[in-house]
Amino acid sequence: MASKPSIPKGTRDFSPSEVAKRQYIIQIIKSNFEKFGFQPIETPSFENSDTLMGKYGEEGDRLIFKILNSGDYLAKANVTHLENKDSTKLTSSISEKALRYDLTVPFARYVVQHQNEIEFPFKRYQIQPVWRADRPQKGRFREFFQCDADVVGSKSLWQEVELVQLYDTVFTTLGLEGVTIKINNRKILSGIAEVIGASDKLIDFTVALDKLDKIGEDGVKKEMIEKGIEEDAIRKVQPLFKFTGSISEKIEKLSDLLSASNEGMKGVEELRFICDNVAKLGLSSAILDLDVTLARGLNYYTGAIFEVAPPKSVAMGSIGGGGRYDDLTGIFGLKNMSGVGISFGLDRIYLVIDELNLFPETVTATSKALFINYGDNEALYAMQAIQKLRASEIKVELYPDNAKVAKQFQHADKRGIPYAVIIGAQEMETNSYSLKNLSSGEQLLLDFEQLKLALL
Repeated sequence: MASKPSIPKGTRDFSPSEVAKRQYIIQIIKSNFEKFGFQPIETPSFENSDTLMGKYGEEGDRLIFKILNSGDYLAKANVTHLENKDSTKLTSSISEKALRYDLTVPFARYVVQHQNEIEFPFKRYQIQPVWRADRPQKGRFREFFQCDADVVGSKSLWQEVELVQLYDTVFTTLGLEGVTIKINNRKILSGIAEVIGASDKLIDFTVALDKLDKIGEDGVKKEMIEKGIEEDAIRKVQPLFKFTGSISEKIEKLSDLLSASNEGMKGVEELRFICDNVAKLGLSSAILDLDVTLARGLNYYTGAIFEVAPPKSVAMGSIGGGGRYDDLTGIFGLKNMSGVGISFGLDRIYLVIDELNLFPETVTATSKALFINYGDNEALYAMQAIQKLRASEIKVELYPDNAKVAKQFQHADKRGIPYAVIIGAQEMETNSYSLKNLSSGEQLLLDFEQLKLALL
């Protein structure tokens, strides 16, 4: 007996209703991207390994799916590494390509490769799948879609202001109220590390600080000491462990804390500009909050850092994020090309909206009516009407087989089709159609125009 087929862990099949819901989210994101002036591009699902490796830190490199070379992939394998079973060093000789880890680095490659064709500032969006060799868990998959919007070629902080508005507009349109857009600045994190005399331990410091909600103040301090950060240095950042108040109050606290750091003060002023202008323009349903523990993407973010948290009633990780990168294209030889971008986590957004029952009923709507098949003559009569209804953008279909009527009605019920159209000898003689409401059982005899109006 053949074994039951399966799919790899961290991947999913999507049913028709799930696809419809996903497309609903994508369409709202896409329409707002375009409303804000972003243009679509697409890049290949896989890139040359050297395009991706070394761009996401050690942890990121580990999570990149490598693709074995075509044909006899061992033909060019480093014999020494093969004999020593050194998989890390062996990889480069048997794998020259890898599945993309995100959309930002391929975008940077795209900008450099097509720099002579692009009009800067360049506003692009991309909605495509990415792959990560991560441990699958709720809301975390090995294959998932990213929906990115980036602007390159401008250092203006108005771009950050607009991106906060874009987040707010999308989530408001989706009915997802109470989303928190967390903001921080890479320069502030550098300034803090400078003030405490631990610039060389910036990553250790921020990684520990990021765990404040999970392990508490004592746990964070313990981890910092274990990483070699002095107790005196930790005392200097004591205010960070109880960092509360309005955004304005938090900015003032940071201003006091970082007064001795030029880099830190630059970050404070950038944050002040963004937050002040967002406040003046207003947000519809999202909440903007300054989170000094936010430290994502330290390898390439240089200014503002964003992370979006779902409404507090839902236990889910971030549903979006992004930031400013002043020289991401520099890794491919194009210097001083500043950019800023954000990403929407489609899969997590789906789970949040589903959990809160925010999908409109019409999203998963299937055909409006099923034409019952009584034989070839009746089917042809039905198809002529179906053709005209479809031309008016009305979703209708014919049951393909002349099967028992009960079976056809059952099919409509299981598909969630609300109406059946019955065509027998009487209907054909009078050039009419019997429309049956499958929920109420009500049945009406209609001409074509009446049928069309009833199904609109």
